[in-house]
Amino acid sequence: MMTKKRNVSLKDESGVAMIIALFMILVLTLIGLASTSSSTFEIKLSGNKRGTTDAFYIADGGAQSVMADLSNFNTSSGYAAVETSTLPVELQSEFIDQKKSTSLSFSYPAGVSFTDPPQVTIYHTTKNAVPKGSGFSAISFQYAYYIIDSIGEDQIDAGTFKSTSQVREKVVRLMPTSQGGY
Repeated sequence: MMTKKRNVSLKDESGVAMIIALFMILVLTLIGLASTSSSTFEIKLSGNKRGTTDAFYIADGGAQSVMADLSNFNTSSGYAAVETSTLPVELQSEFIDQKKSTSLSFSYPAGVSFTDPPQVTIYHTTKNAVPKGSGFSAISFQYAYYIIDSIGEDQIDAGTFKSTSQVREKVVRLMPTSQGGY
């Protein structure tokens, strides 16, 4: 008699639907959690991209604004002597003798303003060569070589971490020697 009861209980399938339903709920819950986690990660990633792009354009805007005004390149005002060992490693071989930084005010073109201005440094070099392909001779013109270093920071204060970006540009200024150059 015992064997007959056991076979009957194994053939009864009344609880299978509930087990399948619980399993499907578990699978759908895991899919939902994975989607939420992925969406959160993508939102953070796009926020970081926005912050780094903003920082880059602030740094580039600082460099471009400084380059637009020739008075920023007048070494007789605001420039200080530089100790080569205090320069960033990648600039130590550039023959830099003077620098001017944002602790002194730079002239920006009309209409240019920054919420949080970039840190801009202009380095003057002692390089003494005519730029190749310029079409000018070294006899009638004096060339001044500068390196502009601009560091911009994300302008939106949305979190604890702010993105920063650095732009470094080399500039050659051509000045007639009759004007004394800069």
